[in-house]
Amino acid sequence: MDTRTARQFWIREPGLGEIVSRELGPRQGHEVLVRAHYSGISRGTESLVFRGEVPVSQYATMRAPFQEGDFPGPVKYGYASVGEVLQGPAGLQGRTVFCLHPHQDLYHVPAAAVVPLPDGVPPARAVLAANVETALNAVWDAEPVSAEQVVVIGAGVVGLLTAWLLQEQTNMAVTAFDVDSRRAPVAEALGVPFTTDSPEGRYAGLVVHASGSEQGLRTALATAGIEATILELSWYGDRNVSLPLGEAFHSRRLTLRSSQVGRIPPHRAESWDHRRRLEAAVRLLEDDRLDALISGESAFDELPETMRRLSQEASGALCHRIRYLNELP
Repeated sequence: MDTRTARQFWIREPGLGEIVSRELGPRQGHEVLVRAHYSGISRGTESLVFRGEVPVSQYATMRAPFQEGDFPGPVKYGYASVGEVLQGPAGLQGRTVFCLHPHQDLYHVPAAAVVPLPDGVPPARAVLAANVETALNAVWDAEPVSAEQVVVIGAGVVGLLTAWLLQEQTNMAVTAFDVDSRRAPVAEALGVPFTTDSPEGRYAGLVVHASGSEQGLRTALATAGIEATILELSWYGDRNVSLPLGEAFHSRRLTLRSSQVGRIPPHRAESWDHRRRLEAAVRLLEDDRLDALISGESAFDELPETMRRLSQEASGALCHRIRYLNELP
């Protein structure tokens, strides 16, 4: 019997992570065996999960593909793995693939769960695929109008990717805003105009909020013009958010709309499914400007401490990449 031992990252309890070894068991005929080269930390969501801030009402909704355990812990969580298919169908064996899988060095998944990388997408960049998919879904949710002014508040990974996609795929004038000036060179690398000056009073037709903060959402309300849409990408976990809806929210007839990657917008659902959307996101990673969104890298063995640090500090970190092998192709 072909059995292997896998090393997995688990959140043992809120604020405490560990790497454990588990036997994989035999591979089933419909599965592939993947050896991870990299994974990416989705800093906003994974920090909330690591701190144990998933609301009880969202335990089922926030489950990741191939998650094991339950919130708040012990739980194996994550969804940005890139690796090589060691065993599987002839068309996949030896291919480098992306999979929505937690942080783990070796794993079995159904062959349909992996997306082969195009030749123009390096494995080290492919950890951004889940973030690009989220941004692509946000653009669909926004239903942007050509030539409309857009302000994106919060220049983290998803905010910058959404700004970049809106600029690439529409004729709109897009500006990214963040109070952290360290985002400026990253936005510049993507070709996205950036400012640290408050956008309040610009009265944009579309405001995308991705700062993860109450103040950022308040700024979004003050930035939106008449009949504008504020697209909310931030997820607050179990935090309460207070908004000044007694001010101009009604007089400007504003729309506050949520966006979440778990559902494809109704106007796209007839022609798109989750697999096709992820494949489209992976192809978008052929643009080498996106490397600017990788702000750090560390070894898999260091992941418990890395996750603790990233979940606690309000730093300039964007996508943090985890490396599984000492020497990678």
